[in-house]
Amino acid sequence: MRRLFPVTEETAAQAPTGGARTPGRGPEGEEGPADGVARPPVGAAAVVDREWSLAELAAAYAYPEPAPGAPRPWLRANMVSSLDGAAQHEGRSQPISSATDMRIFGTLRALADVVVVGAETVRQEGYRPARVRDEFAGARAAAGQTPVPAIAIVTASLELDFTLPLFTSPLVPTLILTGAAASPDRIAAAERAGAQVVIAGEGMGVEPARAVQALAGLGHTRLLTEGGPRLLGQLIAAEVLDELCLTLSPTLTAGNAQRISGGPSVAVPHRFALASLLEQDGFLFGRYCRS
Repeated sequence: MRRLFPVTEETAAQAPTGGARTPGRGPEGEEGPADGVARPPVGAAAVVDREWSLAELAAAYAYPEPAPGAPRPWLRANMVSSLDGAAQHEGRSQPISSATDMRIFGTLRALADVVVVGAETVRQEGYRPARVRDEFAGARAAAGQTPVPAIAIVTASLELDFTLPLFTSPLVPTLILTGAAASPDRIAAAERAGAQVVIAGEGMGVEPARAVQALAGLGHTRLLTEGGPRLLGQLIAAEVLDELCLTLSPTLTAGNAQRISGGPSVAVPHRFALASLLEQDGFLFGRYCRS
């Protein structure tokens, strides 16, 4: 894996020092670019390609340090897209993913307090409870986190299979985010299955801003959503998304697969700033934060 952005001192130190330079003189008369603008050495972004450790990935994707006082929740999304904009192939994201993408996927989960996911994605992707990662156990304990992140399912209908391992064998109770008008019978069934139901809306559905605050009220401030596209679109429209971790897969799928977000468009496009960019085997792993 290589870090393409930002270009750091470590990046420049590992770069080759040879190569062509733009002829000219700098502002002090020294040899340098003709426009006088200082640049990193040629090839500075081309760090030696190697497998990063999980600790290095965790540092690269660390959540922002909380400000003094009550920690503010930080909601990041993790999605994968093909070159032609598909978020999945034949209903699943795995065909456009990679081994490195899954390492980052696992790292992001290990850093989070809770993973927020739509009910349809739970059904399509065959979601299971988060598993303990020994490599992250000490860091999670030191941060006051549970051994694994909770899975929080966003659903209006609560039409879920409560015999699945997500409900029968999680290390921490699965959360269900729903509206106040949800079926009392389905709520009772969820609670009998061991899930914790959290009301985060006045009607049938969930209000994104209220869901974020409800999770923060439970002590979950490092939030991660893995979609699907409809849920991500709702979070974007509600302006509660702080960060997008996007894997750009070097694949083309054609077809009519969904984009990474769906639903009505926003009135004005939301601008995010590139925070970091990694590369491995043609896959680009970008991290974008609200600007």
